[in-house]
Amino acid sequence: MYCSGLLVCHKSPLLRRSSWLELAQAPSQRFDHIKMKTQNLEFSIVIPTYNRPERLERCLSSIANLDYSQDSFEVVVVDDGSQQSLLPIVQQFEKKIAIRFIRQDNAGPASARNKGAAAAQGKYLVFTDDDCQVDSQWLTAIAQGFAHSPQALVGGYTINALPENAYSTASQLLIDYIYSYYNIQPEQATFFASNNFAMSRELYHEVGGFDTDFPLAAGEDREFCDRWRYHGYPMWYAPAAKIHHAHWLTMRSFWRQHFNYGRGAYHFHQIRGDRTETGIKVEPLTFYWQLLTFPFSQSTQHPPIVLGGSLFLSQVANALGFFREKFSDKSLTKVYS
Repeated sequence: MYCSGLLVCHKSPLLRRSSWLELAQAPSQRFDHIKMKTQNLEFSIVIPTYNRPERLERCLSSIANLDYSQDSFEVVVVDDGSQQSLLPIVQQFEKKIAIRFIRQDNAGPASARNKGAAAAQGKYLVFTDDDCQVDSQWLTAIAQGFAHSPQALVGGYTINALPENAYSTASQLLIDYIYSYYNIQPEQATFFASNNFAMSRELYHEVGGFDTDFPLAAGEDREFCDRWRYHGYPMWYAPAAKIHHAHWLTMRSFWRQHFNYGRGAYHFHQIRGDRTETGIKVEPLTFYWQLLTFPFSQSTQHPPIVLGGSLFLSQVANALGFFREKFSDKSLTKVYS
């Protein structure tokens, strides 16, 4: 058996497939072969992935082209139980960047992020998703954010990589509006999406990582940000830390996405209420009016009225998802202190 640039060890015919998975889950025992010294690692980029080899390859290619010292970062790819092995995709990059591969049974992106964070060796954790491509100055901008505030949760700016898709455009406009509403002052931000944020590895573990009790992949990043601030740590918006997000949506998948966001929102408010002993906070009507008119102030390939209608649809789906969870028998019992 010999080890390459990956944490995964290449095996003789007698070595069981599960062996390299076990080794991948014990990074402290198998990290000596990576080309840089672990104490010099500034960043660990954690990427959860599931059944999207082509997108993962594009994501890793963009990371390999970062304008940042490759001795300062590693990449940890966590395969969340894909139907086909993603190891061949990861192996393409082992000579370009320090990269490791971990596989787990399907448990959702929150669990995969926690698994990657547990294996990471960098001073800071940086999270993105497999359907994102990072800008060449991405890590540089994040590093500048930590220079301003070393204990901050640093969040970047996301660009829609599918401007021809009206639903993808509307979904990104919603995020843009939320960022403009909640993150007016960079040093007083309150929400970042988990496909583009970073924090101290030590503080990540201190606050407890992502809550894996959420019933689906929706709302756990919002809850993480709220818990981060509850623990007294700042958030810093670094819009120069750019990624391009390629999430193709149809009307059906757009509806499902925002219906699930509503379900996640209900569980977020349940957890937040237990933590802070407060009720559900509803935004004023002006928040929703400004949301629906937001497309008229933006330049896109689509008529603003179409995008405004899509945003209205998103809020209907969100509300229905919220009340679906509220009146179901499901509930969360996990509470953070």
